[in-house]
Amino acid sequence: MNNFLLSVIDFFYPLFRKFMPLQTFRYAACGGANTLLDIFLFGLFENRFKQHGVMHFQYFAISPHILAMIAAFCITFPIGFYYSRYLVFNESNLRGRVQLVRYFSMVLACIALNYMFLKFFIEQLHIHPIISKIITTAFVVTFSYLSQKHFTFKTKKIKHHTMH
Repeated sequence: MNNFLLSVIDFFYPLFRKFMPLQTFRYAACGGANTLLDIFLFGLFENRFKQHGVMHFQYFAISPHILAMIAAFCITFPIGFYYSRYLVFNESNLRGRVQLVRYFSMVLACIALNYMFLKFFIEQLHIHPIISKIITTAFVVTFSYLSQKHFTFKTKKIKHHTMH
């Protein structure tokens, strides 16, 4: 399956070769597909949840757009990890557990950024939820790519011992 997905993605790479390296293209393709899925799911869930208004629980309340963000995350998190580990940063020699913990940490940071930006854009600036999600995504994707490349899926340098 990995080889099939990579062959489909890499088929389009020659069109972008002048603009970016292969890894960046793969990240853009995989991340773009997962982001489109996230935005689609967010819109679907937000539309459904807003019919019920703010959800009140015993100690807290959740607005429809935040509940939609959480629901979409539950679907796109495992897909994003798979894409990153097996299609984009497949040369990483870190253990899978380490990658998963780091990926989850970075995703939590991205959730926090998503939460803060959505609250700000929707509740303070009164920008439509879908437009707010798209603007937020631009900021979060940049942070995500850099953190995944240099932290989550980095390649450990292997020490070579030389004999004198």
